[in-house]
Amino acid sequence: MTALTALDGPRAAAAPPAPVLDLVVPVYNEQVDLEPSVRRLHDHLSTQFPYPFRITVADNASTDATLAIARRLAAELPHVQAVHLAEKGRGRALRQVWSASDADVLAYVDVDLSTDLAALLPLVAPLITGHSDVALGSRLARGSRVVRGAKRELISRSYNLLLRGTLAARFSDAQCGFKAVRADVAAGLLPMVRDPGWFFDTELLVLAQRAGLRIHEVPVDWVDDPDSRVDIVATALADLRGIARLAHELGRGRLPVAELRAQLGRAPLEPVTHGVPVGLTRQLVRFAAVGVASTLAYLLLFLTLRTGIGSQGANLVALLVTAVANTAANRRFTFGVRGTQDRGVHQVQGLLVFGLGLALTSGSLAALHASGRDSGAIEVVVLVGANLAATVLRFLLLRVWVFRSPRAAVGRPPRQR
Repeated sequence: MTALTALDGPRAAAAPPAPVLDLVVPVYNEQVDLEPSVRRLHDHLSTQFPYPFRITVADNASTDATLAIARRLAAELPHVQAVHLAEKGRGRALRQVWSASDADVLAYVDVDLSTDLAALLPLVAPLITGHSDVALGSRLARGSRVVRGAKRELISRSYNLLLRGTLAARFSDAQCGFKAVRADVAAGLLPMVRDPGWFFDTELLVLAQRAGLRIHEVPVDWVDDPDSRVDIVATALADLRGIARLAHELGRGRLPVAELRAQLGRAPLEPVTHGVPVGLTRQLVRFAAVGVASTLAYLLLFLTLRTGIGSQGANLVALLVTAVANTAANRRFTFGVRGTQDRGVHQVQGLLVFGLGLALTSGSLAALHASGRDSGAIEVVVLVGANLAATVLRFLLLRVWVFRSPRAAVGRPPRQR
């Protein structure tokens, strides 16, 4: 069990009214940034926020002076509390604090305060009024202003494209550390969210969308923190595992999103087609969207793994991971195949198609290396071209072999089992 203790700032003799907003700051070994960030946040809320608030510093098993600083701030500043968890994990911290909070609206911000705090009231106001259920700050929405390097920009856009292709996500920025949820909505969602780490946000948003909840996006001004402690490789791999797990659970019907939708009084987000065949034009459009997301995810994985396991190894791992996600996404969204029947067969067939793509890309790499022109930039260009060719082949094979059109099977006897 995770240990949870709380220490509040000075209290009046009578219990103060419950806050409208409980703003959580998850931290792990942030002894340098914690105090100036909490003081800045407290000053902003005290002067600019028109509702009662609480700032909760959630310490994730820090090994430095972070917890001591958080407790000192809680003793000194009104409406600040410190919470200590014995285990690491941002998702774990948010779940613990939000589940125990008595506030109407629950939110969190990253301790580096990369997001301009002027967006905080626009973030939570629709939740306070009941207009929306979940809110997120978006660095990719029109009107946002972002200062960050090309690498992080590519990672962020690739990840969100991957979510659109694999989980049909309609929100634009899953990773921005600036989100809020109504407490009554959180009570229904949190028991279904399993991830204790960085994928927590994505899982919460996907489940909220599947439950038909209103998701409000706020364009933000955001400046990258050059001293970020995030391990990009580990986080990317954890996110990919999270996507695969969540897609599997949703596909198998293991998550009671229909019950949650009924509980919260929301209509389905889109009509159910009940197996109506998808036309060629729509298939091409959806396949292209899934392909773009898969290619970007593949490039991200390849560039991340290349320095550690070499070009051929990185190519194999990146292709394998994205192939499984690509087959699942195309099965559901491109070719309209629902349910669990033949899912394993489809994945095996998809992996055979993947083998052809691997032969194409590996052969291209081998030819490039044999020519002696194997610089990183040329490798990327060659791999993009090989992947485009493999993509065309994949669509044809998926359409005529793996996910055959229902009309092509009319008149054929049912398969014996």
